[in-house]
Amino acid sequence: MKFNLKRFCLFFTTCFLLSLNFACAQQKSNSASKERISLTYLDAIKVKLNKKWPKNKTVNLVFHGHSVPSGYTTRGVVDRLQAYPFRTLKKVNDYYPYSVVNTITTSIGGEQAEQGAKRFKDEVLNYKPDVLFIDYALNDRSIGLERAKIAWEKMIKEALKYGTKVILMTPTPDTRENILSEETKLAKHSNQIRALAKKYNVGLIDSYLLFKNLAKKQPLKGYMSQNNHINQKGHQFVADAIFEYFKK
Repeated sequence: MKFNLKRFCLFFTTCFLLSLNFACAQQKSNSASKERISLTYLDAIKVKLNKKWPKNKTVNLVFHGHSVPSGYTTRGVVDRLQAYPFRTLKKVNDYYPYSVVNTITTSIGGEQAEQGAKRFKDEVLNYKPDVLFIDYALNDRSIGLERAKIAWEKMIKEALKYGTKVILMTPTPDTRENILSEETKLAKHSNQIRALAKKYNVGLIDSYLLFKNLAKKQPLKGYMSQNNHINQKGHQFVADAIFEYFKK
């Protein structure tokens, strides 16, 4: 049998194009799915936020995590009102002028997800969160992917059982790691968080991807107060992403 190089090249090219089209379609499907979740996931919360007195009710936004949502900047200085939880509160309150919204931070500087999971029922759910944000990945590098996954799943399950809306957050940058690389610890933790959001059909703020796309256009130095803490500009960047979930 003669080897027909022309036919082989045609076959190979066709297979390559088909696989490329499938990958693009899959990516578009994932993007569309994320967009649908961000548009509709908090619909019930938006109804509450839109009600006027005397029918309006208090809505609690609880932010659980480490030093970043706590507002740590550099050299131990804490700027809580400029951190993304309170910047989110400002945006939501301005957008829903009849709402009564609380921002509550249960975050602790230096804490990782296992520690956060241990105090979850007593120190997080006791605040009766309507929406819960979880941001631990920066510090989860110290415990590794497997242990972090167990802790995140424990918190997700308990929150969903309680009845709160859950929004997971991939990490903000650490400039000691190359954010453009897929092999860093933060990149791997980000992938795991995305998978958990998909598995449990909850919300996702992909801070890591947003900063990664930003890093392709400009240095991230202008968004950082130190190597692992974002500054006011960085916090606003995250708050703007969170606010997308609250738009009508």
